[in-house]
Amino acid sequence: MSNASFDKLVTEVRACKLCAQDLPVSPNPIFQIDPRARILIAGQAPGRKAHETGIPFSDPSGDRLRAWMGVTKETFYTASKIAILPMGFCYPGTGVNGDLPPRPECAITWRKSLIDRLPNIELILVIGQYSAAWHFKTEPKSTLTNLVKDWRNYWPHALPMPHPSPRNQRWLKKNPWFEDEVLIELKPRIAMLVRS
Repeated sequence: MSNASFDKLVTEVRACKLCAQDLPVSPNPIFQIDPRARILIAGQAPGRKAHETGIPFSDPSGDRLRAWMGVTKETFYTASKIAILPMGFCYPGTGVNGDLPPRPECAITWRKSLIDRLPNIELILVIGQYSAAWHFKTEPKSTLTNLVKDWRNYWPHALPMPHPSPRNQRWLKKNPWFEDEVLIELKPRIAMLVRS
């Protein structure tokens, strides 16, 4: 794909208003992409703070994710190293137990076209149940914990992960093996991929 056609696609996605009538705020597609990226963060959907700033993971979830990855903000926001494509590109609003699920229109309309423009991806961080359902073809309501426990089945090309939200503190306390086993493997791999 030429630079012009890649830029045209990105412009179209950034201007997307497919689900405008279903959002609590104006559409503001938030993602980070560059064909040179070697890491893909496949998250759920931007939170309120990301919607307001236009910057993905610009909240405590992002702080924790960067700590898990062992990268600085500068590296994290270098699109030629790390692509960030959530399942839904716009803030979906808040429900009783946190943010609502990502709108499905983004994945249906844009996801394959964008991922096809990422030929150098060597590691996908698959965050949360909706991303897992798309990337691993699991049921959206299947147990994310069991999927994360089976992380070695996908490593080193993909890694199922819990959401880094502060709301998941209880999950992390109940599953200390995630930090003890998984992050020990993740950090050196990330360091190697962002170095080159």
